[in-house]
Formats: sequence, structure tokens, C-alpha cells
Amino acid sequence: RRFLSEDHRKAIDDAVHKYPLVLFMKGTLDQPQCGFSRAVCQILDVQGVPQEKIKSFNVLQDEDLRNGIKEYSEWPTIPQLYVDGEFVGGCDIVLSMHQNGELEELLAKHGLVPPLPEPVKE
Repeated sequence: RRFLSEDHRKAIDDAVHKYPLVLFMKGTLDQPQCGFSRAVCQILDVQGVPQEKIKSFNVLQDEDLRNGIKEYSEWPTIPQLYVDGEFVGGCDIVLSMHQNGELEELLAKHGLVPPLPEPVKE
């Protein structure tokens, strides 16, 4: 069953392409309403992403968005992170990328955190 109308698809598409970092989550950045959303917020904080660079949408306030975002991304769970219009993943992928350094590289590449220091050459 389809949940996503063309209007909702366009609204989501516009949002993920308008803002450099978009987080669809349960709750807000200051008050996440589930452990997975809280974990992604904490990871972004540890990575040094300023809150003003994060555009978040509380899917608990909009049932159409809550169901529609899953169809839009073809990803079954929330939270969902987008960087520069591209779907990054949910909590498990964001955590894995954080642990292996890929998230920091991605965030730096898109100007969401300061650039990584150049390796020291001996």
C-alpha cells in the first residue's frame, strides 16, 4: 500500500535537497522520543555538527510523514539521515559509519564539521 502522495513526495524531496543535513526522527533534537533517534543525535553531537546545521523533522507529529518517509527512502525504520540530498541511513548505518570514520569524512566533505587535519608527514 502506498502512503506517499505526490505532494508529500515533493515536500520531502524539497526538504532533503534544501538543507545540507536532514534528520527524520522521533521527537526533537533536544528531546528525542526513542533510543535510536537519541543515538543519532548523540553521534552528530560527538562529531561536532552544530545544531543550527541540522534540519530535523519529528515524524511523531505527522502520520503521513512517518509512513511516507519510509516509502520515500525505501528504508523501513526511523531515524533517517540525509546529507546533501543523499540518504545516508538509519541508526545502525550511522553508528557503523561513526565507528569506522566514514561519517566524519562525509560531514567534513559537505562542510558540516571542520575539515579533517592533514596527516603529518615525517
